[in-house]
Amino acid sequence: MDQRLQGRIAIVTGASSGLGKATAVRFADSGARVICADLKSAGVETEITSKHGDGSATFIVCDVTDESQIENLVKEAVKFGGRLDIICNYAGVAVETAHSVPKRVHDTPTEDFDRTMAINTRGVWLCCKYALKQMLDQEPRAENARGERTRGWLLNVASMLGTVGFPNVPCYVASKHAVVGMTKQMAIDYAQDRIHINALCPGFVKSPMIASFINEPDAHNLLASRHPWNSLGRPEDIADAALFLCSDES
Repeated sequence: MDQRLQGRIAIVTGASSGLGKATAVRFADSGARVICADLKSAGVETEITSKHGDGSATFIVCDVTDESQIENLVKEAVKFGGRLDIICNYAGVAVETAHSVPKRVHDTPTEDFDRTMAINTRGVWLCCKYALKQMLDQEPRAENARGERTRGWLLNVASMLGTVGFPNVPCYVASKHAVVGMTKQMAIDYAQDRIHINALCPGFVKSPMIASFINEPDAHNLLASRHPWNSLGRPEDIADAALFLCSDES
């Protein structure tokens, strides 16, 4: 059995569905104790505890647009596990969902931009802020096989649209470019503190976030065609990449 995260304490935001749920389950299967955070529980923590026993997971309500809730999330994680080793920031909103129809900038309501940035960008910033404060205050883990002592791992989930443009989704593209930029900056700023900071930039993945876009065969085929393999990814694919980036292997 894979136990590369044995004993580590991990927060996964957006854990109730899709990529976040797949990652929470994958981390638990690899030995981590997981704090599943989301607006409401969909039972992922129960799924984990039924498989790995009490104490392997818990659920904490967290709205990433509320700074006090994020601060509380980190405090509760430390109460649960004694420290914080990993945070994966999956919580996000899909492309221009406030009015359900993708638009160009001049047609996009300002509240769509504000809401998307509040969740996708400011929420990631705040999760990193409070996780980093905790990691800086705690002792590094014992030396691993490479003789390294690490304080923690942060993983921000951006998007391939954090690196390129895409028609009619200006708010989402702006928010994910910002996540990529802040991740690059934090990776430099906290390297000397032995904190690993990375971003994942997935393509289109079959998940509840884009379910409304792929229900129609034409829409599904269009998104699939954007990938060289001509198919959509799976949440488990992203979870495997997250596991690598939050382990001693990275």
